[in-house]
Parts: sequence; structure tokens; C-alpha cells
Amino acid sequence: MMNYAEESLRLHEAWKGKIEVVSRVQVKSREDLSLAYTPGVAQPCLEIQKDYDRSFTLTRRSNLVAVITDGTAVLGLGDIGPEAGMPVMEGKCALFKTFGGVDAFPICIRSRDVDEIVRTVYLISGSFGGINLEDIAAPRCFEIEKRLQEICDIPVFHDDQHGTAIVVGAAMLNALKVTGRKPEDTRVVINGAGSAGIAIARHLLNMGIRHMKLVDRSGILCRGLEMNPVQAEMAERTNPEMLSGSLKTAMEGADVFIGVSAPGVVSGDMIRCMADRPVVFPMANPVPEIGRDEALEAGAAVVGTGRSDLPNQINNVLVFPGLFRGALDVRAREINLEMKLAATRALADLVSEEELSDTYILPLAFDSRVGPAVASAVAEAARRSGVARA
Repeated sequence: MMNYAEESLRLHEAWKGKIEVVSRVQVKSREDLSLAYTPGVAQPCLEIQKDYDRSFTLTRRSNLVAVITDGTAVLGLGDIGPEAGMPVMEGKCALFKTFGGVDAFPICIRSRDVDEIVRTVYLISGSFGGINLEDIAAPRCFEIEKRLQEICDIPVFHDDQHGTAIVVGAAMLNALKVTGRKPEDTRVVINGAGSAGIAIARHLLNMGIRHMKLVDRSGILCRGLEMNPVQAEMAERTNPEMLSGSLKTAMEGADVFIGVSAPGVVSGDMIRCMADRPVVFPMANPVPEIGRDEALEAGAAVVGTGRSDLPNQINNVLVFPGLFRGALDVRAREINLEMKLAATRALADLVSEEELSDTYILPLAFDSRVGPAVASAVAEAARRSGVARA
């Protein structure tokens, strides 16, 4: 079996970066130079000066996304710093291009100050058609995204939050079909109340899930406990029984477990305490909260993880390339709730009734239908909701 760590390190040394800038025009003659640069370039500059919106049609801005991090929550590595996060940001840019035809550029910011990060991103936002925030620790990430959405006139999207939520939502819709459940009757437990867990909870509430508990290291989120403001908001919207206690307590009788937390925190006995034929999404990566085989042996009906070597991979790559493709195509001002719900439904619908099974609840990452289907659904939702400019 390949040692991915060693082989990836060897290849990164050879690649010396996963992206590069490629010119879209040829500059092989004096005439080419005069049209692409001076003196001809003055005219498009003057047109943009007169009409700001022409910056989207006369430059590559219409297809360019900034992938921005402060390096404080990188994959499963944690707070490793902006430069150490650069290989992940480059990889994200490569996926944008491969799966969505979107040009993306990594920007790693040497600051943990919310004001500095917001100001920096805003000042460069005129060069881009969208902003993808990546691997920024909670709770700071919530404020950064909110403030940027308020001041920027282009989509600002924290993929760790919303990309994860969208793909989990699609997996949930199809897993509930497999197990014969209705969203409004389904009891859900989410372990991990950081950026991903909070976003998943919000998205599932918007999808009609009514019975939900969030759990963090200190136990079940419950009104009146000490927690950050975002968690406090979610405590008001979940756990109506005011149940307190551990993850094991939360899982008793639950229909669905969603893990965005830490490896090995769920046992087979905890799965056995859930409802009959539960849905289990242990998504800690690379080692999930419980192994797929152990969860199935304990009675799980459907298991989905973040791993590409197992069935039912729940991966953001199914979302963000197509989502930004659709938003850019209609020059959306933002990515709103309607667009996120449309992306969830589009992903779920790519698995036909005939194909749907306990080992196939989501399309595969390399399914060529995914990007266009998500893009089309997102673009149409942007138009319906009034945020499209084209």
C-alpha cells in the first residue's frame, strides 16, 4: 500500500507548487504587445473607471476566487500557521480549476486579528469575483465571514462551514430515504460544535430537521451553560428537552449521528444505544469517530465518512467548485440560503431512486455531472432570490 505522506512529500518537492499563472493571450509581436498592454490597454481601464461593473467583463475577475487562510485550523493539523497551510490552499485552488473551471489563488495572511483580516480581504476584494475562506479557527471565523459579507459586493463563503453543511445535507436526504425516515421526525446528534458542526446544524434546521442536539468537549449544548455566542445561539435553537450530559447520553435513541470532532470517540455500544438502523456519519479525518466496519457491526444501516477509500465519501469537493461556478456565472452578490439549499438538493438528486443504496448516497467526486448540476442549481437560485447581476 502506498505511503501517502512520503509520496506526497516527494511529489511536492518535484512539483514546487500545484498551481501556476498561464497567460490567456499571446504576446508575440509589437501589435500583440500594444493591444494587451500599452497603449491599447488604456481604453478598458477608462471604461472600468466609468462603469465599475465592466471590471467583471473586461478582466479575469469574473472567474477568479481568492482562497484565504490565517493557518489556524488547517485540515486535521490545527494551528500550524499561514505558510504551513499554503500546500492545502494550493490544493484547494487546483480542485477549483479541475472540478469547476474556476481560477483560484491562495492568499495566506499573517494575522489572527479579526479587524486586520477583514480589512486585508476587503482591500483586495476588487481583484476577485469571490472569496473562499478556509481553515480559520472558530469562533473567529464566524465574525470574519459575517463582517466581510456585510462590506463586500462579491460572495464570501467559508467552505469549512457551508461546504461541509451542504454535502452533509445531501447525504442526509438520501440516507433518510434508504432508512425510511422523514426529516421532521428524525433525531440528530452532532458531535463537534465548532465551525463545521454549527453550520451543519443551521443547514439541517433550514432543511426541516427539528430534533437536534449539539455536543462539544464539555457535553451537550444546553441553554444557560457557559459557551461562545455562536454556540449560545444554537443552544437556543436545539435541545428543547434541556438535556445535559455526555455524547453517550445524547446518542441514546438518536436516528442520526454526525461527527466533525475527533478520532475514536464513539464506540460500538454507543451505536447500539441509538434507534434501530441508525445513520452514522463519522467524518473526522483521516481517522473517523468510529470505524465503518465497527459501526455496521453495531447496527448502523448507512455509514458515510470523509475518506475517499470507503463508500459514501462526504467531501466538500462535491460542493465548492460547482457552487462558485454558478455564483460567478450570474455574478452573484452573495451566496445565500436559497443557493445553499439548491446545491444540497442538486447533489442529492444526482443519485437516482434506482441507484440509491446503503453504500451509494452521494455521487462520486469524479462524477462529471456534479459540477454542472450544482452550478446550474445555484445560478437559478441566485436569480430567483434576486442576488444575480447577470
